[in-house]
Amino acid sequence: MSTKSQSLPTSRGIPITVILLLAIAVHGPLLLMKIPLDSYDANTHIFFASHYEHHWFNPWNPKWYGGFSQTTYPPLTHQWIALFSNFVGLNYGYMLVQLAVLLLLPVGVLRYARLWVNERQASYAAIGSVFLGSLALLVYQAGQLPTTAAAALTLNALPYFYDWNRSGRFLPLIKGLAIAMAGAAAHHVTFIFGSILFALPVWWLSGMDRKKDGENATVAGVVVRGLIFSVLTGVLILVVLAPYFIAFMANPITQMPIPHGSRDNYILVPHSGLNFWIVPMGALLLGLPYIFFKGSAESRLRPLLIGWYVTTMIGLGGTTPVGKWLLGRAYEILTYERFTFWATLMALPIVSVLATYIVDRWARKGIVALALLSVGTFAAALAWNASNPIGSSNFDVKPVITFMNNPDHSRFRYLTLGFGNEFARVSTYVNASSVDGDYNSARLLPELTAYGSGQLYNSKYFGAAGMEALRAILKHADQYGLRYIFVRDRYYEPLLAFAGWRHSETYDDGAVTLWTKDDAPPAKKLDFGTFVPTETQGILWGILPVASSLFALFAVAFLPDRRRAGETLEFPATTPEPIYREAK
Repeated sequence: MSTKSQSLPTSRGIPITVILLLAIAVHGPLLLMKIPLDSYDANTHIFFASHYEHHWFNPWNPKWYGGFSQTTYPPLTHQWIALFSNFVGLNYGYMLVQLAVLLLLPVGVLRYARLWVNERQASYAAIGSVFLGSLALLVYQAGQLPTTAAAALTLNALPYFYDWNRSGRFLPLIKGLAIAMAGAAAHHVTFIFGSILFALPVWWLSGMDRKKDGENATVAGVVVRGLIFSVLTGVLILVVLAPYFIAFMANPITQMPIPHGSRDNYILVPHSGLNFWIVPMGALLLGLPYIFFKGSAESRLRPLLIGWYVTTMIGLGGTTPVGKWLLGRAYEILTYERFTFWATLMALPIVSVLATYIVDRWARKGIVALALLSVGTFAAALAWNASNPIGSSNFDVKPVITFMNNPDHSRFRYLTLGFGNEFARVSTYVNASSVDGDYNSARLLPELTAYGSGQLYNSKYFGAAGMEALRAILKHADQYGLRYIFVRDRYYEPLLAFAGWRHSETYDDGAVTLWTKDDAPPAKKLDFGTFVPTETQGILWGILPVASSLFALFAVAFLPDRRRAGETLEFPATTPEPIYREAK
């Protein structure tokens, strides 16, 4: 592919308004149908939001694990859902926040891609982000709203980081810091790992471009300004998420690792390979040779290629040893679908160069081919999700909620077995407390942390570790005031009968049975000592994360740039079009 063949008749890109309308056209109907509610984590995020809806300044939530602190999870997306829920309810509040993220993402990709390629190619990258298979699975299968939100914010912050490194002007610094704070307030893992994988190549690029566009920065200046940005970001995030770090220091993650399919060897476990790599990558797989070729051939793209390659290797989970080498013990805590998502985002600028060539070379046929590949990638991810549902099929949980909200019943704790992610939906609307939960890092009960099992409601899927955790909880039922167990999987019934529980009622045409332990005493408030956040921590938690996002919005909307952040640089180099004047 020659440079000449890539020369563009114009570097003008597709307007961002058109790209956003396209994102609305693709995702809007799915959100209106509330399809993301069937994703695995959606009910968990709505559960967190429901707590903020009623107890904004008190992050201690007694409904899971006999009590846990929501300061163990950055709150920004949950708090925005809670705010919207006052007008449209929790479910549509979730959809509105998800829509905002789906619109922020192509904007971020456009601005991020401009650092590497020209305006037109960047706009192609932004369009590609709408149809990513990895995005479709995170939104409609996994329900990882905070992850996608933090990624979108990180991409939007990076052009300011680039501009500050080169120019030293304070406005890009302020805007970059503001958006970075909001990104960390949305999701901590994305900030800790994702921002490094994204930021280091951009830092490298800002050193390469230090004398572009009239700037005259030195290498030392770029390095020092990058360090200043990093240190300030770290300090500000320590302040904004102070209760999170206090909780983490008090209760570091020492519990037994919990298995996850994204840590499988994708060759030896093909289903995991399909779910966590092949389907998320989609048509980008066809572009892999070009990414290596173009990324290594063009010096300007090499930092991006290296960042993409490392991220991709980590995203392969246990298929390669790279993740274990780089992450150490953290490898056993993290999941890796998010790394593949980041890798697809980083691939888009390079693939957009190929897309531009295809459009220029084959015109309408090229556009049709790219459209089919994009739509096919998105549709394949949705089809895979439909044919391999990750959650439990819907069933009527209202009788369970009604039963537990009876004042005589809500004095006791309860469990659900075989409910899947419907457990979080039940616990959102039930006033009583459960000894189970759906956020592993927040667990404090020793019966749960001593075993490599995620949730009690899915105990059997964790093998011996899961069943041992369930037996330990049943053994201490009186201690926790555990009287009611709702069962939707008959696998558990022999264990309950053997442990002395009594089958008492049946719901949903026999699909759900209620088992009781009649001599269990009412639940008592458990003493978790210093793990309970202080009143001051609750106030900070209720103010600073949301305030950081509002400040980011204000900074971007009302503090005009001296020039467009991150504007580059024709790539590949093009010859300016001649300007023809009309003969007079």
